[in-house]
Amino acid sequence: MTLDDALAECPVVAILRGVRPDEVLAHAEALFAAGVRGIEVPLNSPEPLESIARLAQDYGGRMAVGAGTVLSAERVDAVAQAGGRIIVAPNTAAEVIQRAVALGLDPAPGFATATEAFAALDAGARHLKLFPAVTYGPGHLKQLKAVLPPPAVVWAVGGVGPDSMAEWWAAGARAFGLGGEIYRAGQSLDETAAKAALVVAAARALT
Repeated sequence: MTLDDALAECPVVAILRGVRPDEVLAHAEALFAAGVRGIEVPLNSPEPLESIARLAQDYGGRMAVGAGTVLSAERVDAVAQAGGRIIVAPNTAAEVIQRAVALGLDPAPGFATATEAFAALDAGARHLKLFPAVTYGPGHLKQLKAVLPPPAVVWAVGGVGPDSMAEWWAAGARAFGLGGEIYRAGQSLDETAAKAALVVAAARALT
């Protein structure tokens, strides 16, 4: 599934920081059943490439799968080899964006300022991750949206949860990356399912 198709179904990417390969598919199933269609495994998780490979094999056709905290072009290559399709980063690094685009992947670099946003766009990104969103607030995004080109899809990531998604949506966010609000390392499948249900309900209320 492409990133655009996934976000069209549900504008949420679940960040499974700390997930282990032996549990990743079970949590993916709980997320999928709730309606989430995007998953990122940060590369500072245990054996992240193995988790991504398992997700890509079992869910690649039904969910947008990829990596987070991708900080180098070499890591982009590794994610691509594992079958990941989305390349999420906390920062704007032209080499990461350009390598992802060259491989036909979808980069979502982190940004905070107009300068970083336009640098990311110039490097080939179309998805922009405002991070950490809670530090800047919806007002910051609203002002940035006045100058960003319409095709740019801004994600609100970091401190965003189901209670604040509507405010971010009104400011112009069209996707959300949720970490602890949807998954924390070691949590049960029931917790994942319950959190995902709240998040998806909030997302469906936006459209």
